[in-house]
Amino acid sequence: MNEEAVRLYAELARTAVASFSSAFDSPLVEPVPLNDGLEENKDALKKSRGEEDDDFQILEYQARKGNAGAMFRVGLFYYSGLRGIRRDDAKALDWFLKAIEKGDTAAMEFVGEIYARGHGVERNFTKALEWFKAALRNKHFSAYNGIGYLHVKGLGVDKINYTMARECFKKAAEHKDPDGHYNLGVLYLQGKGVKKDVEVASEYFVAAANAGYGHPKAYYQLAKLFQKGMGVKKDLAMATVLYKMVAERGPWGSLMRSALESYLKGDIGKALLLYSRAAELGYEIAQSNAAWILERYHEEEYCLGESGFCKTGERYRRAHTLWWHASEQGNDDAALLMGDAYYYGRGTERDLERAAGAYNHARLQANAQAIFNLGYMHEHGEGLPLDFHLAKRYYDEAVRTDSSAALPVYLALTGLWLRQHHKNSFLVKLLDAAPEFLPGAGDWFKKVVLDEGNITLATLFACLLTVLYLRRRRMAAQVLPPPPQPAQ
Repeated sequence: MNEEAVRLYAELARTAVASFSSAFDSPLVEPVPLNDGLEENKDALKKSRGEEDDDFQILEYQARKGNAGAMFRVGLFYYSGLRGIRRDDAKALDWFLKAIEKGDTAAMEFVGEIYARGHGVERNFTKALEWFKAALRNKHFSAYNGIGYLHVKGLGVDKINYTMARECFKKAAEHKDPDGHYNLGVLYLQGKGVKKDVEVASEYFVAAANAGYGHPKAYYQLAKLFQKGMGVKKDLAMATVLYKMVAERGPWGSLMRSALESYLKGDIGKALLLYSRAAELGYEIAQSNAAWILERYHEEEYCLGESGFCKTGERYRRAHTLWWHASEQGNDDAALLMGDAYYYGRGTERDLERAAGAYNHARLQANAQAIFNLGYMHEHGEGLPLDFHLAKRYYDEAVRTDSSAALPVYLALTGLWLRQHHKNSFLVKLLDAAPEFLPGAGDWFKKVVLDEGNITLATLFACLLTVLYLRRRRMAAQVLPPPPQPAQ
């Protein structure tokens, strides 16, 4: 199985790497989740509207007013294709040059790269070298990579000079630049200007892969080494994971951007179709987004089933399958939502044991909410054995996993203590009866108290329950019959 998987992903990764230098007009594929739990992820979606985004328009306005930092950032958006903006090197170059005129030297290296690539401008290696040197004079040391590249290829310089290239890459790596580590790895892997040493090359690739936001070319080189067992121990599973990470950045990633654009325009049916197609290619974020659309939008025309439009059951089954595939790829929220579906019987028969299994799957991926839920199920004996000791262990684990869970865990531990020491008390009965009489209390508590961080309100609420409990005990004590008098 691993050999077939690694072979298929290797072919896709190879195509993806080849596309990195040619797909200059495509957007950066950013994994934008449509949902935050069962709610729409409005913050992430707001930042993905490209040139229509309010924040970008404000930034562009500041740039047009002469703000050098804003000019550089606008240029960077166009250069990198960030936040849904189409890559446009011509626009990027224009803004970079304006930023430099205003004194922002950070743009110099990017101008050099644009001239070296020849995207949006006529290719000119001499100008590229000049801009790289200008960047170095202003202590932008990552520009060493550009100079090293020109010496490797013999472009804009007298001749190919691997020794000079190695020195440049080394200086870049000394300043913790991931491209410097990667380029040194390539030299050692190919034995150019240095003695060939695959183990040293693998170390440089690891350093590049672990830096910043990752390095897809370093992933690719490491995947090949793990596949062949060169410089590292042969590991087909690791090779598959790394090839997959590279493959997901290939040209077919444009499906993801098109799906997001369709969703933002309100074309939900088209968005579902495109996300479903990307989900079939193995994109985890596409799987979770398609599942969320299926659960969120119930209109029949958005989902085609085996015989016409999807029925409710078929739509939920498809969504649950997608959630499960996403959870298998490390999406802990997907596993949590699967657990919720089984616990509440949402789109399927209620099954507390399967809910516990899904929550445990999310727990293994460090999801604090799922860990909390397991504690709750042990506390109440729902789908898991009634066990106060295990309940406390899970509650404690939840707060260790995510410190923001401190308040709900504190309240849960208070309730757990009451159950242990005052099992049949009025307060415990009140807590058990609250969901029946106040079905919206849980949602209100989550949205108002937890989401807004209103700890004071939560504390007052807890104090109120305590006061009611103490008052109930005092009233009970007042109506107790007097103790019998001893016989005369």
